[in-house]
Amino acid sequence: MKTLDRYIAREVILGSLIAVLVLLALLNFFTFADELGDMGEGDYGLRQIFAYIALTSPRSFYELLPSAALVGSLVTLGGLANNRELMAMQAAGASRIRLIRAVLAGGLVLLAISVAVGELVAPPAERSAQTLKAMAQKKQVASRTKYGFWVRDGNVFINIREIQEQEKLGDINIYELDPKKGLVFASHANRAIYDGRQWRLKRIRISRFGPNQVTSERKEFTEWSSVLAPDLLNAFVIRPENLSALELARYIDYLRENEQQSLSVEQAFWGHLVNPVVTLVMLLVAVPFVLTVRREVGMGQRIVVGVVIGLGFYLFDRMFNHFGLIYEMNPIFATTFPTVLVLTGALVALARIRRG
Repeated sequence: MKTLDRYIAREVILGSLIAVLVLLALLNFFTFADELGDMGEGDYGLRQIFAYIALTSPRSFYELLPSAALVGSLVTLGGLANNRELMAMQAAGASRIRLIRAVLAGGLVLLAISVAVGELVAPPAERSAQTLKAMAQKKQVASRTKYGFWVRDGNVFINIREIQEQEKLGDINIYELDPKKGLVFASHANRAIYDGRQWRLKRIRISRFGPNQVTSERKEFTEWSSVLAPDLLNAFVIRPENLSALELARYIDYLRENEQQSLSVEQAFWGHLVNPVVTLVMLLVAVPFVLTVRREVGMGQRIVVGVVIGLGFYLFDRMFNHFGLIYEMNPIFATTFPTVLVLTGALVALARIRRG
């Protein structure tokens, strides 16, 4: 029986991975077509587009895996049913519960893959993709370190410690060098706001370094003409969807300590925990369809059923999450309710099969 369990689990894993790769290829095709509209802006060319797509693929893989598990398992298990293999297994003494357990064993492998990609690969790759695109389009050298965000504008080096929004900055240091790389100007501003044309610095301390002396002054505000693009900063704004669960947990603590709103971040955190479990739920949804639908149903019909259910769940989940933010629902409830609802339906269907 262990051989039988491994066979079913392997088929479910293989079918799900093939399905997710097909869906990923389709999604990347549409992404490529969309990115062609930005080609030619700055240094953003075909090479950068392909690199951008490659870096965003892990996150797409992570988000598509639950739906792909549903489609792949429907096709795979449906093929076994059409070939009378499931019937032969049950005739040999394999109960329906054992078949379900074998399917879930394959699901646990998919769950492990989902966690690994979603926590270790997707977040840094997604951040790199956003940075690559912004830097290529704006032709500016930028990086993010533990000392904040750095950008170079000719001989001017800008260090930004706080990015609230792409048009609102805090704790800014500006250093200007001469052609011989000597420091000629340094300033610090508490705040910077972009008005649509240029930056406006507030509460500035300015130091000028001459050959024999250093002069300093303070200003309450001043205009700052810089090619620093707000769109470039947009790549460095913290987005909950680009963080791992561990990073989200730390970010929640930071927001709470500073008495800031953390609902969207908490919702993203619980979403990270729930999403891998959705893969198992989708496999449970597939089993009743395979065991109750007549064997003459073709592969195309099963794919349509899987896509409709998977897409319907995805849209309902996203819609309910947005409602959770609008009506300030408990983040645990907002992220788990769609999954629990579908899981309940799957368990009811499995219970009826068992009684039958």
